[in-house]
Amino acid sequence: MTKARVLAGIFERAELDFLMGAHDALSAVIAEDSGFAGVWLSGLGLSATSGLRDSNELSWTQVVERIELVADRVSVPGLVDIDTGYGDFNNVRIVARKLARIGVGGACIEDKVFPKTNSFIEGGQVLAEQTEFCGRLKAAKDTAGDELFLVARCEAFVAGRPLAEALDRCHLYAESGADAVLIHSKASVPDEILAFMREWHWPVPVAIVPTKYSTVLAEVFERAGVSVAIWANQSLRAAITAMQELCGELRDRRTMRDLEGTIAALPRVFELANNAELDLAKDLYSSYVPPGSAPRTSALQSATSRAT
Repeated sequence: MTKARVLAGIFERAELDFLMGAHDALSAVIAEDSGFAGVWLSGLGLSATSGLRDSNELSWTQVVERIELVADRVSVPGLVDIDTGYGDFNNVRIVARKLARIGVGGACIEDKVFPKTNSFIEGGQVLAEQTEFCGRLKAAKDTAGDELFLVARCEAFVAGRPLAEALDRCHLYAESGADAVLIHSKASVPDEILAFMREWHWPVPVAIVPTKYSTVLAEVFERAGVSVAIWANQSLRAAITAMQELCGELRDRRTMRDLEGTIAALPRVFELANNAELDLAKDLYSSYVPPGSAPRTSALQSATSRAT
């Protein structure tokens, strides 16, 4: 079964499920190891770990290169945050083709103009014209088909637009090939999300990103009919805090005394990098003897045998 099909299954379940945010292959491995059924490959995370802003400063080729490392390393599907698609319909279909070929699972495209501005930065939230964005979605779906699960992200609430527009946009996106919609909100309470869910009657799954309303119980969203919730950037933020704290302690203490137990042991790093698989491969291939061949002997052994 392809990762795209597995991701579709996650969205189609009756109960709420979660995708864990990842910003590189290592964080994706940790998410999978922790039991998450899939990962969200965050544009913010990919940008931040490259020292860049979440404003399309990371090119689509750089994104695809890093996504390929993730797809090669984890068995769970990934939903790739491709921002606005890096341009017009043609850019979108190029990226969709690349991601489908990699076999990562899915892609999420948001209905803003290029270059985008992160949803949690005040100002500059310019929505795309609806039909133009629908063209981007259709281009992605026509190009990748069932090899890429396509999620349309609606930023209407983020841009201060009313519920009616959010619903209209998502209806059009579903008609244009989106396999699911993601309704986003930067409010600290889930009122916009719950209002949307009360009026959403289409047979297309809905995802949310509870970054600002993260303390709301999962059961609230499950009862409302949300299919998937995405912990988009929590791993990134946790890593930043952990590194800052350790760097500060080492700067002040000038020794790792009493700190070694607060960080991962080196064997854990090797475990996450899958060194055990390499050891097994060495045993299998380093001394491989083809079937039917005689065991190899050294030239010295052969000469000694002839002399006697």
